[in-house]
Amino acid sequence: MSADELDAYLAIERTCRMATIGPDGAPHQSPLYFVWHGGTFWVSSLVRSQRWTDIERDPRVSVIVDSGGSYGELCGVEIRGVATRVGEAPRIGGPNAELEQIEAMMAAKYNEGLSAHDGRHAWLALAPHKIVSWDFRKLVATPG
Repeated sequence: MSADELDAYLAIERTCRMATIGPDGAPHQSPLYFVWHGGTFWVSSLVRSQRWTDIERDPRVSVIVDSGGSYGELCGVEIRGVATRVGEAPRIGGPNAELEQIEAMMAAKYNEGLSAHDGRHAWLALAPHKIVSWDFRKLVATPG
């Protein structure tokens, strides 16, 4: 995918799967909602979760966002990098200029524009070290 295609794809897809590294070195995967903004991948994670514990120990993660049913519809993105906590943990809603737009985007994408802080989640930002994408829709020949 081109950069514009990647941005458009990540704007409409709703669920990612984040893989973290467990204490024994085995991967741990979990589904999350996300937003993509300015080349950074953002998720709000429960702070009392295996994912959070894994990231505190080893912040390297891999994220997959994919879609499609049949072979000719398959497309997706893998993003690898280091997850960094942004803001308070857990987030209780104190002012944070860095999170203002991200929280608005998340609320618009998933919660009809409503934003709430439950005191159980905190923000993670993933600045990609590597992005791999695929779009098998481009492989399907169109009749000429």
